[in-house]
Amino acid sequence: MSFARVYSAQPVYLDASLVTVEADLSKGLHSFSIVGLPDKAVDESRERVAISIKNSGFDSPKHSNKRVLVSLAPADLKKEGTRFDLAIALAYLLASGDIAFDTKHILFLGELSLQGDLRPIHGTLSLVLYAKKNGFHTVVVPRENAAEAALVEGVTVLPASSLIQVTRHFNEVSQGERKRLTPQQQTTPEEVVDENFTDFGDIRGQETAKRGLLIAAAGRHNIVLYGPPGTGKTMLARALRGILPPLSFEESLETTAIHSVSGTLKDGAVITTPPFRSPHHTSSHVAIVGGGSIPRPGEVTLAHRGVLFLDEFPEFERRVVDALREPLEDKMVSVSRAKGSVAFPANFILIAALNPTRERGEVRINELDKERLKKKISGPVIDRIDMWIEVAHLDHEELRSRKGKQIRESASVRQKVAEARARQQKRFSTTTTTNADMSVRDIDTQAQLEDTAENILEQAAKTLKLSPRSYHRTIKLARTIADIEASEKIHDAHILEALTYRPKGLFD
Repeated sequence: MSFARVYSAQPVYLDASLVTVEADLSKGLHSFSIVGLPDKAVDESRERVAISIKNSGFDSPKHSNKRVLVSLAPADLKKEGTRFDLAIALAYLLASGDIAFDTKHILFLGELSLQGDLRPIHGTLSLVLYAKKNGFHTVVVPRENAAEAALVEGVTVLPASSLIQVTRHFNEVSQGERKRLTPQQQTTPEEVVDENFTDFGDIRGQETAKRGLLIAAAGRHNIVLYGPPGTGKTMLARALRGILPPLSFEESLETTAIHSVSGTLKDGAVITTPPFRSPHHTSSHVAIVGGGSIPRPGEVTLAHRGVLFLDEFPEFERRVVDALREPLEDKMVSVSRAKGSVAFPANFILIAALNPTRERGEVRINELDKERLKKKISGPVIDRIDMWIEVAHLDHEELRSRKGKQIRESASVRQKVAEARARQQKRFSTTTTTNADMSVRDIDTQAQLEDTAENILEQAAKTLKLSPRSYHRTIKLARTIADIEASEKIHDAHILEALTYRPKGLFD
């Protein structure tokens, strides 16, 4: 046999595409070529694959007297990375007759070392999900990627450590005893408790800010913490991780796939808790929003189903701040380039921190700081943030009040968040899961205000000159406060508390 076909796949944004690897051996002057729009890493695989085949006990393509052509189809899809090494090696060995087996319905993924070992790759989960959707019953992956791949039910995942292990499993040509690979057992995500997170009990005072974080976590509302430097804004933001419920299986699968494609998945671990992303204020527009010549996910997508913490919020580029409007409203971000357009998911809780100057004893924010904030944070962005909470100076006596005491609060607060979210999930359809996701129709049908509460809101809307968006967001916030209190209707106290979280004194 001088021709063979093997199947592999490549991530395309957050999805995947089938890549058919075809090898043909023909008479002629020796050459080894790869066609099909390969990038540099794929083109260099000729050398890796040739040496790997030789060190696995087969005749190297470099030593053959044939013309070797490997084609990666579809030819118009840019092939990137090293995940095709295993498929290329197997296609050559099949075409040369060194091995023989039926390649249908089997997907091969993995990078080869010069010794013939399989190395881990990025994007395994999205590739296996694609394999399942398109009728592949078996996927061969590097052993380090096996647990991630086995998250997908209904596909046999075969973990392998080397090229020779793969050939011994599949080869039907008699070359000694066949040794079978052991399929990976189905991976069941287990919640990993991070004992190093900041507990609510570690924070002295700041009860108003703690209450705000509880509400933000319960309804997935966006929040700004502002106040002088050193008052605990960053500590409060990091404490939010400890009160968020674990991800559901579907959310875990989605989040793990995003981080796998992006190369930020640590040691192939499955993500079971909401991610927390905290980019520096010098980060570029592309790093935050996503993009590049071939669009890649940015921090807003890496924070999907979790938290995006932007410290020193006004120090970010103006266009970075303005670019948050789409994900804050639509829970996704569109990236368009000459080579393609893609919509990345971006459903996160935004926590922003800023330090406007207010001297002790003063009521108003420094006018220069107000002007700076107005230039950096536009009205549409302000409207999309539900809660603005001041984190004030604490007296030193308060800081010393609980010295030496170990108080754990996050577990009990997390239980309140879970109960509030359970009420929301019971109330809404499958498309709406939290109050922050409510549509105008949901507000009309699911956020019922008492008559007096409605009157208070109408008067406040006129006095504060609330935009329609701010008006609806105030109702959503009040609905979350009511859920925390286990109230079916929105009462006066819920509306009044929601109104206290408007950005008083910052922009007026």
